[in-house]
Amino acid sequence: MTLSRRDFIRSAQAVGLFYASFAVTGGVRARSTNPFFALIPDPARRLDLPEGFTYTTVSESGGMMADGFFRPGRPDGMACFADPDSADKCILMCNHENWFNTTSGSPFGEDNALLDRVSKEQLYDRKADGSPLFGGVTRLVYDLKNNRLESDHLVLTGTAANCAGGPTPWGSWLSCEEQPLKPADGTGKFHGFVFETPSSAAGLIDAVPLKAMGRFAHEAAAIDPETGIVYMTEDDRSGLFYRFIPDVKGRLAEGGRLQALAITGWKSAVTNNWPQDWGGGGAGRVKAGQQFGVEWIDLDDVESPEGDLAARGHAAGAAYFCRGEGMDYGIRPGSNVGEIFFTCTQGGTSQTGQVWRYTPGETGKLTLLYESAGADTLDLCDNLALAPWGDLILCEDGRGSNYLRGLTPDGKIYDFAKNAHKDDGEFCGACFSPDGKTMFVNVQEPGYTYAITGPWESLRV
Repeated sequence: MTLSRRDFIRSAQAVGLFYASFAVTGGVRARSTNPFFALIPDPARRLDLPEGFTYTTVSESGGMMADGFFRPGRPDGMACFADPDSADKCILMCNHENWFNTTSGSPFGEDNALLDRVSKEQLYDRKADGSPLFGGVTRLVYDLKNNRLESDHLVLTGTAANCAGGPTPWGSWLSCEEQPLKPADGTGKFHGFVFETPSSAAGLIDAVPLKAMGRFAHEAAAIDPETGIVYMTEDDRSGLFYRFIPDVKGRLAEGGRLQALAITGWKSAVTNNWPQDWGGGGAGRVKAGQQFGVEWIDLDDVESPEGDLAARGHAAGAAYFCRGEGMDYGIRPGSNVGEIFFTCTQGGTSQTGQVWRYTPGETGKLTLLYESAGADTLDLCDNLALAPWGDLILCEDGRGSNYLRGLTPDGKIYDFAKNAHKDDGEFCGACFSPDGKTMFVNVQEPGYTYAITGPWESLRV
């Protein structure tokens, strides 16, 4: 295969790290010899994949669902759950990142004709003109045996910019609003909250925000099953890394404490590595592989209408992270330690992405695992998923062609998939079926959900 200029540069710039022990070798290393570097062009111009891998289109935005509503646009964060009734099926809980000013992709059809089917309790909010907000969540049941969608329906609606989120160990999906709107913006209520949606929901649920978890530009959530603590990212160039300690493990609606991470010995840290004249803490201030001790700062007035939670936390000593987005919790093969991985989409000297790890514990540790050398290596990493074999699957929301990248335990970046659609939409919502044999992923525009299968065992190093 003839390499494009992009592929050649990316090959030369791959940055090495070794995170079996998470000690970084540093410098530039040669392109991975991973056999899946070569992607096969898709005649349908949907997904270019490695040899032996195939995809099925699970759903497309705009079609009618089993409940009679229309499938919302802009599918984003997603998680996969086991179906309690059948090992041959799984359940997908899917966010829809419809913003306040999004005009297409409503589940209620033309002129919102279906809105009268939604109760006041189920529709979280309307605009000042009476029209509904239509960010929210859908639930999909997928037949793994026959590779087909069995049903889908609306679960949460009336919310704003439901971007990422995260699954809970008790079988629910935390859907996070990225847009912290207020009534002065033209809404009826405040936004920027987390909503819990059970994966067993048979239809629309009452939309109840978990306000104790804070009001900010929520992105992703991950839960340490040992403690029930919820970790959260904030999609803002001056965002914090949060944790919510529930009063009762597994019962988030009963309240708890919200805290922000501070780096020991570095008060009010700025971790983006941008040059100082770009408003950063200085290029190379944080080295790949560098590990930090952490402290946690209690936050108050967490649902402040002023939207100043991050600024107040930073002033008190919390660290800034540059557009914290995707996050996942897991235990890598060969380890017995749970870890939380998260991305900073515009972190790094090149502003094209960082990958971090937080290891919970009595003395939690924060490590910068990887920093993109440039857009040709990794371009704006967003959602991520920890693959069953230990690689990190990184979804790009880049400024050119978007890829699914893999980051291996020995520090190699490889291309797993390319969005071949003319719209060049971002990848999001990557997750795996309970048996690890199917990866699901969304392409936000024009709104596709895919199921990918193939020889995953060949990627297990």
